[in-house]
Amino acid sequence: MASKRMTRRQFFKDTAALAAAAALAPRLSGSSMTTAPATATDSVVLGKTGLRLSRLGFGAGSSSGQVQRNLGHEAFNRLIRYAYDRGITYFDTADGYQTHTWIREAIKGLPREKLFILTKMGGIPENPLKEIDRYRQELDVDVIDCLLAHCKIKANWDESHKPLLEAFEKAKAKGIIRSHGVSCHSLPALAKAAQLDWVDVNLVRINPQGVDVDAPGEEWNADSDASHVPAVLEQLAVMRARGHGIIGMKLIGDGDFTRIEDREKSIRFAMQPGRVDAAVIGFKSTQEIDEAIMLINRALASA
Repeated sequence: MASKRMTRRQFFKDTAALAAAAALAPRLSGSSMTTAPATATDSVVLGKTGLRLSRLGFGAGSSSGQVQRNLGHEAFNRLIRYAYDRGITYFDTADGYQTHTWIREAIKGLPREKLFILTKMGGIPENPLKEIDRYRQELDVDVIDCLLAHCKIKANWDESHKPLLEAFEKAKAKGIIRSHGVSCHSLPALAKAAQLDWVDVNLVRINPQGVDVDAPGEEWNADSDASHVPAVLEQLAVMRARGHGIIGMKLIGDGDFTRIEDREKSIRFAMQPGRVDAAVIGFKSTQEIDEAIMLINRALASA
């Protein structure tokens, strides 16, 4: 009778075979095996841009960057490195946050090709291309992955900021930015963004509680009104149909969601299939990073 005891050689042989089968399984046509579950730190595609970024981004603009700057350089550097080690490769900043040079120091030595850096330009500078060069120097990058026109409120922002949009197009043609788009702070501005072929990427305020989401009037909205949320979702659907990249922000209500139940409710809402490509949250501690990853993973697993 043959022995049932497995030899050491057979163990390693079988283990190697199983590993090879697992590696090949997702590639097999008609395979019934499931792929790995989606996670917060997956590399995802941003709309039709073809650019990739981590699903969860690190925001360096809480209270216009004051929260992150208050950490001090050493603590901020450690936090960025912690986020990167956890799998976050998307870093979000803006000229107005005054954190360009902070990001530069924090990412020094990290492989540039693995990072997605997004920044924003407010107003209409006299020479936008010169400002973009300044941004590149401050960030110490040759190319900015995404540049947004920052905080647009009026419905005709594309017309009033035409010189800015044209400058962004020139920068993209020159290869010093890879994509361009807009962050909106009113529903009329958002509706216009959804219709524009010029927009590669939208940064959209989204949470089911309606805190800081885009409102119908052409003015800054800092209220809580869940009745505005369906109109925002309608514009997201338009953006999706046009192939725009969509990044969600204000998932924790600009810091107003102090209860984990509220944060989880918002994250589950944003992570519903087809809603956003990625989301950015402003962090000030490793615990906040860990929690966001956990909540997004849980939301994706149940979606």
